[in-house]
Amino acid sequence: MRTIGLIGGMSWESSAEYYRLLNELVRDRLGGLHSARCVLHSVDFAEIEELQVAGDWERAGEILAEAGRGLEAAGADLLLICTNTMHKVADQVADAVGIPLLHLGDATATAVRSAGLSRVGLLGTAFTMEQDFYRDRLASHGLTVLTPDAEGRAEVHRVIYEELCLGVVRDESRAAYQDVIGKLVAGGAEGIVLGCTEIELLIGAADSPVPVFPTTRLHAEAAVDAALS
Repeated sequence: MRTIGLIGGMSWESSAEYYRLLNELVRDRLGGLHSARCVLHSVDFAEIEELQVAGDWERAGEILAEAGRGLEAAGADLLLICTNTMHKVADQVADAVGIPLLHLGDATATAVRSAGLSRVGLLGTAFTMEQDFYRDRLASHGLTVLTPDAEGRAEVHRVIYEELCLGVVRDESRAAYQDVIGKLVAGGAEGIVLGCTEIELLIGAADSPVPVFPTTRLHAEAAVDAALS
């Protein structure tokens, strides 16, 4: 079993999900008392969030690249950035290490295409929904990506940072997300990409009339596949 390196803490709520999923998946594959070989570098999300708001992606990328180098030095054989938004600096991190970085967008797009779908709605932070780094990665796999209207994007983003990143899960916010999903489906979305690792704390398959693609789980599955291959 190869060792999985995790750049986490963005937020730690979703990083805890990564840790749980990786260990459950390895146990399910190998049985008995098996668990995942992994090392974690958890950053201070407040620092990263300030850089996001300031648009200083270069400095944010430097922090994550330093974390990646540390994980490689600690014995990691492959690397995950445990957040969708910070895949904006994925190339910067990948260039800083000598081990493969498993891109969350690739794992997600593979699952969408395997389901026979090509037109998906994307939920995530405003950075993920409005900038091209993530949408273009999905599009490079032949997917058409739809995003909510301005009001929907603002509400999806607000819930992530003001609630889910703090471990707060509200029924009212679930209803708001369901409304946004309904509009995306009405606009032609065949599936919904839960393109923020915290959204899986709020939304599941039962909350959508079309298939949802939980990016945290998909990323963890791809990592376990690579670790056990």
